[in-house]
Amino acid sequence: MKAFKTILITGGAGFIGSHLTRRMLTKYPKVEIVNLDELTYAGNLDNIADVATAPNYTFVKGDITDVAFIKSLFDDYQFDAVVHLAAESHVDNSIKNPLGFAQTNVMGTLNLLEAARNHWKDDFSDKCFYHISTDEVFGSLGKEGAFTEETAYDPRSPYSASKAASDHFVRAYFHTYDLPVVLSNCSNNYGPAQYPEKLIPLFIKNIMKNKPLPVYGKGENIRDWLYVEDHAIAIDLILHQGKIGETYAIGGNNEIRNIDMVYTLIEVTDRLLGRPQGTSLKLISHVTDRLGHDFRYAIDASKIKRELGWTPVTAFEQAIEKTVKSFL
Repeated sequence: MKAFKTILITGGAGFIGSHLTRRMLTKYPKVEIVNLDELTYAGNLDNIADVATAPNYTFVKGDITDVAFIKSLFDDYQFDAVVHLAAESHVDNSIKNPLGFAQTNVMGTLNLLEAARNHWKDDFSDKCFYHISTDEVFGSLGKEGAFTEETAYDPRSPYSASKAASDHFVRAYFHTYDLPVVLSNCSNNYGPAQYPEKLIPLFIKNIMKNKPLPVYGKGENIRDWLYVEDHAIAIDLILHQGKIGETYAIGGNNEIRNIDMVYTLIEVTDRLLGRPQGTSLKLISHVTDRLGHDFRYAIDASKIKRELGWTPVTAFEQAIEKTVKSFL
């Protein structure tokens, strides 16, 4: 098991990052955790306010694309591990602003890689650069099969293309410079503190406010849903026990059609609000399908189970109830 003295978490005030930061602060009280976040629209220090006074925690506001700033950060804190989560992540936004996604997701990752390489150049031992990616880089599945670590890349949106490019740079630094890297590709996350541009938090809030629930097409697109706290456990395991140079696919073993997820959110939210069952069904509206909308994602997570002993432990019913309550 690898041990680290100072870990940089990028995007630690965001959705997944805040859950990971909380876990690392509480589980490793003798490890310095530095949370780097630019606090753009999706980053919020309220997400981790409950642990912000931990003695091993430091927050730094900054931009991962700023070359001089990132170099000085490595010089100041002497990181021996990086967990890179900071990214633009919403497909619809990437369709409107592909250049912004390329800048943050590709150039930001490259800047961090270069800073780590230059800072660790004299000794790569006991170091790790962990890059967290998405299953969307693999494209779209039909009704059968699942993505694995060996699936060929086939990104279909500017978002997934930018993440695919950053994945390639991470692997290039491993093969070219022997930089100690690990990667993971995860399925759709959900849980408390998710920014309400994504389906689950957006629809919970719309149900609360009796606003329309815009479902793309017929709602038959399928996603594999991973509870964020289970993902944080997987990230922790991969960072400390994953094999350098390897990639791990992380999935929730929980495939659900979008329309069925909407029905579940309506049932749970209406019930918790004390409304009669089905009250919010009338809010569903079917809208023009998203450009390049992938039909189905599913992950075969047998490698991480086999090598690191990880499987998702939170039942969907329990997790979705906790998620809805957090937004209420």
